[in-house]
Amino acid sequence: MSKKQKKKKFEVEETETIDDCLNRIAAEGYIPVRRMEEPVFQEVTNDGKTEHIPVKQRIIFEATLQ
Repeated sequence: MSKKQKKKKFEVEETETIDDCLNRIAAEGYIPVRRMEEPVFQEVTNDGKTEHIPVKQRIIFEATLQ
């Protein structure tokens, strides 16, 4: 039997809501302690210039064991 990690990161998947992710965290026996949001960029080239345009946010929860 393997031992669970004390800290674990959970990312909100594209097909789930934040509540779904929080329920998944609780089902695995963890408590969320930190929420992080990271922008996801898309590279677009216009007239030889490369631009980075934000297309969505990644939401990641850091959780610890209960």
